[in-house]
Amino acid sequence: MQIDHFILSPSDWVPNHPTLPVLVYSQIRADMDSSAFEDMFHDNGWTGIWRNGVFAYHHYHSGAHEVLGVGRGEAKLQIGGPDGKILDVRQGDCLLLPAGTGHKRLESSNDFQVVGAYPPGQEADIQRDVPNEKMLALIKSLPVPETDPVLKTSGGLVELWR
Repeated sequence: MQIDHFILSPSDWVPNHPTLPVLVYSQIRADMDSSAFEDMFHDNGWTGIWRNGVFAYHHYHSGAHEVLGVGRGEAKLQIGGPDGKILDVRQGDCLLLPAGTGHKRLESSNDFQVVGAYPPGQEADIQRDVPNEKMLALIKSLPVPETDPVLKTSGGLVELWR
């Protein structure tokens, strides 16, 4: 597994996070599917676990950090808003998006599925407009989770978000 990370500047109306990087875990394990992601996120203390896709429009969450594990298929995602990075993801990849990070599905295979989850006590809201001052303050003030959704207590956000 390889972990890449990058910080995004604001992009048009998408705020992105002012200090925390996006983390990209490439090919966690050869056998990672949706069930394995659900189990891993649960075991590492992340909550609100769901299965679906990624919306085909730019959006972000002001009330939660979000992890997305690709459990099936492949896709091209734009991370960071209209001027953001375009990433090719496939089964076994995982993205950790700090609050405020824009994301959108540009294209995908018919079987594309992600498993999503959030840190305890955080709830995702779907934002599609310019954030107000209250939302920007919330994005900046959300606590860093106690555990990494993939690595639990070492590496990943434990090292890069503190």
